[in-house]
Amino acid sequence: MDTVNIYDAKTRLSQLVDKAAAGEDVVVSRNGKPLARITRLEQPKRPIRFGVLKGKLIIATDFDAPLPAEMLATFEGT
Repeated sequence: MDTVNIYDAKTRLSQLVDKAAAGEDVVVSRNGKPLARITRLEQPKRPIRFGVLKGKLIIATDFDAPLPAEMLATFEGT
């Protein structure tokens, strides 16, 4: 991680942004005290597309019916 003073950051901003885009963080400081960090932004995640499977799935009418006693016993460990 590079540390540059604020004057150098102003004069070399495009170079520092290129470094950050390549994955290297750059710390900007004033009088030896860190003020800010230039870092790469993560790519946004792919948006969720609702309704993609609409009409392709069939849900049984009794999908929420109580489980049979032997199946329930298996889950409960009895």
